[in-house]
Amino acid sequence: MSADVVLINPPYENIAKGQNCVKHIVNSSPSLGLLLLAGQLRQDGYEVAILECDIEHISIDEAVRRTLELRPKVAGITLFTVGVQNGALIAEGLKKADEKLPVIVGGPHVSSMGVETMERFTAFDLAVLHEGEAIITEIVQNYERGASQHNVPGVLYRQGEEVAQTPSVKNPADLDELPLPAWDLLPNFPQNYPLAIFGYPKGPVATFSASRGCPFKCSFCDTTTFGKKIRYYSPEKVFAIMRHLQERYGVRHLQFVDDLFVANRKRITQLCDLIIDSGFTMSWSCTARVDTITPEVLGRMKRAGCWEISYGLESGSERMLENMRKATTAEQAERAVNWTHEAGIRCKGLFMLGYPGEDEESIAVTKAFVRRLPMTTMNMTKFTPYPGTPVYKELYGTAIRKQDWERMNGMNFIYEPDSVDMRTLDREYEAILTGFYKRGQVVRDYLQLAWHNPLHLWRLVKMLGCRVRQRVGI
Repeated sequence: MSADVVLINPPYENIAKGQNCVKHIVNSSPSLGLLLLAGQLRQDGYEVAILECDIEHISIDEAVRRTLELRPKVAGITLFTVGVQNGALIAEGLKKADEKLPVIVGGPHVSSMGVETMERFTAFDLAVLHEGEAIITEIVQNYERGASQHNVPGVLYRQGEEVAQTPSVKNPADLDELPLPAWDLLPNFPQNYPLAIFGYPKGPVATFSASRGCPFKCSFCDTTTFGKKIRYYSPEKVFAIMRHLQERYGVRHLQFVDDLFVANRKRITQLCDLIIDSGFTMSWSCTARVDTITPEVLGRMKRAGCWEISYGLESGSERMLENMRKATTAEQAERAVNWTHEAGIRCKGLFMLGYPGEDEESIAVTKAFVRRLPMTTMNMTKFTPYPGTPVYKELYGTAIRKQDWERMNGMNFIYEPDSVDMRTLDREYEAILTGFYKRGQVVRDYLQLAWHNPLHLWRLVKMLGCRVRQRVGI
């Protein structure tokens, strides 16, 4: 077996020290970016292979070995900040075995820290700075011909000892023109790729992004990859993809991973009408800002199969929301959660603890806020100043805190606010999550989900068993 191009999603570091058992219950979705690039390359006549290292339990050494066995013309690696080090180790292993094999990188980390990443890791030959579908084939063709990459827009490439940059590429305005993600290249898709535990009613599941871009200016968020202008798949195309996933792969639940799935009410209404009028049955989840929904839209979404909406609530403190430049209020958030609950849609609240300015007062306000919201589930991340975000630049200027890259996963406190220490943050983090998940209604809801889908319970048992083995040293 061989492939012209091998696309690699590298293994990440442990989620957090001592917390690797969480892998049994977290999201195991494949990289949509790699799937779309594979679809584009295949449409242009290339054979492609994908290595999802975490999901397939592929080590760094095995990723190198399997890539070399496929004898590719080009290897590509997607990089999130937490995975940069392992991506570099794979690239170094490939170069050690075949120094002529081109290794290209892309992904969110590269879009925001491309020059620094290329300077630090010399095994990377070329970096795609933003969206790659429009240029990936040209890059591969240039390597085949031994030609320079200087005419390819939106890349960094090596020119002797220097890193050169070309003018930006124009992102595609009409997403309908993109090929389908190459889901068929994934081993045992979709069964091997579940969402997080209790994150769906019935499997199999899949993920898809029906839009790109975000015009808002939250200071903890990096929008360099997709930009600030929202671009959409048409409602008709989204509906066709939903049908394709069900008819070909048996998918029963779809999670939309757009930053702003409900940004355009007319568009979401059209999609819901297509689903309702056709009698098509598939549950789905999405994200939304609290200022983009109405009771009428929520009612239409419920009829069309919407099972859960995730809201970036972040904090119950108005002062903290202002610090984050969230451009929403706690009052709006509470209203949206109540409307969602009344519509019969599950509500997932996404929170953040430890942002600059956090203190014991703001933590207490958030704890009270969480207690009174009728959420069915919640996530809380430990504030992480990701490279490329406005807050990273505010905290560190232009300094590159390389030592933190491997820990930037939202499950480590790597920044300490002036008014509260990390020990207090860790204690309050545990208290907020434990308090929420001990609620009677929340427990009953999860028991009901486990009854209807025992796989959730099995994954929980595997996680608990892992923790027991860790404690007894097995």
